[in-house]
Amino acid sequence: MSPAFGAMEVEHYAKGVLLEPFLHQVGGHSCVLRFNDKTICKPLIQREHQFYETLPTEIRRFTPQYKGVVSVSFEEDEDGNLCLIAYPLNGDQSNLENVDNSDCEPKNKVSRWTNKKTVLLENDNITKDRVRQHRKEEKIKSHKLDDEFEWLKKSEVLYYSLEKKGHISSQFKHNPWSMKCHQQQLQRMKENAKHRNQYKFILLENLTSRYEVPCVLDLKMGTRQHGDDASEEKKANQIRKCQQSTSAIIGVRVCGMQVYQTGTGQLMFMNKYHGRKLSVQGFKEALYQFFHNGKYLRRELFDAVVKKLTELKTVLEKQESYRFYSSSLLIIYDGKELPEVAVDSDSEYLEDLSEESSDESAGAYAYKPATSTVDVRMIDFAHTTCKFYGEDSIVHEGQDMGYLFGLQNLLAIIKEIRDESSE
Repeated sequence: MSPAFGAMEVEHYAKGVLLEPFLHQVGGHSCVLRFNDKTICKPLIQREHQFYETLPTEIRRFTPQYKGVVSVSFEEDEDGNLCLIAYPLNGDQSNLENVDNSDCEPKNKVSRWTNKKTVLLENDNITKDRVRQHRKEEKIKSHKLDDEFEWLKKSEVLYYSLEKKGHISSQFKHNPWSMKCHQQQLQRMKENAKHRNQYKFILLENLTSRYEVPCVLDLKMGTRQHGDDASEEKKANQIRKCQQSTSAIIGVRVCGMQVYQTGTGQLMFMNKYHGRKLSVQGFKEALYQFFHNGKYLRRELFDAVVKKLTELKTVLEKQESYRFYSSSLLIIYDGKELPEVAVDSDSEYLEDLSEESSDESAGAYAYKPATSTVDVRMIDFAHTTCKFYGEDSIVHEGQDMGYLFGLQNLLAIIKEIRDESSE
């Protein structure tokens, strides 16, 4: 059985919000779901929850905003379609005071938190026959999607077309990685439904919400990935993955990528399996590809990324005892081309122009791309530890040298790409 979210458009959940796959999840194995435009949620892991509730102020600007906890239930509609519904924790509406729900649309897939009974939207003149027909159509669509995702999940690098008649389509196709994680989560909850059907999920800021076409790079940081509480089998498995990838050599590896190609109107996806196979040179080429839109290198992004990574490095160097085992670092920017800005040909900005705009035909004026906003955030803290976690038997002292080693090498490679591209 597969989720048929379109079928739920005609239903209004009494107190719950229908959770959807988060389109822009490019890595990780935990299921990330869309709560609303500005908020995502993921299964609550006690250690990660503790991190978000106790993290130092100086680190907070480099992590997603923590917004609280909800209760999530696994449910089926009358046709057997599986779905996940989020409810206020223990029925307490105060848990959602800091969740911006203003962008939820009552008549869409996401419902407002309300005390009304579950009803059909009769004011839209939706009859039971139409509802039944709608569900039937959506079920057929979902089976077709299943077939498509089966072969997509086997591809480590693939492309999706987004544009129609020169315009970016308003709805992305699902990143196959996010769908894979979502289907696995549904299956796990289905298998456990007889014994348990309430789970706690944490609410976090959707870091991609301000971008029209988010380009996302997920980097697994550090030379060690296993937590202190890992079993011997898990420890050996994680050590092997590090030794066979760039993690052991430079302290960072590609865990997932989504980048927009303006020339073809496609999104390119790279998953963690491909990232593990990359050599150091392959890692550098993957970074180059992330900053290349298929037409030219987005050189205007480099200084902003270097600045933020340097600031993060300075903050982490001051942290005592933290170990961010298996944590990832996200780099995000907007793949949509911004309007170019005219600059005087004598301006110092000319040295930053791409080859396409700096030739002699540009005349007295040339054009440089408008500055794009770049975000750099740490995520995934299920194996993070520090001396403030009283229940931990192992207490580390000093800096997380493995993470800082990866950060230093990441900075060096990005600077190298930047400098080589300006020669």
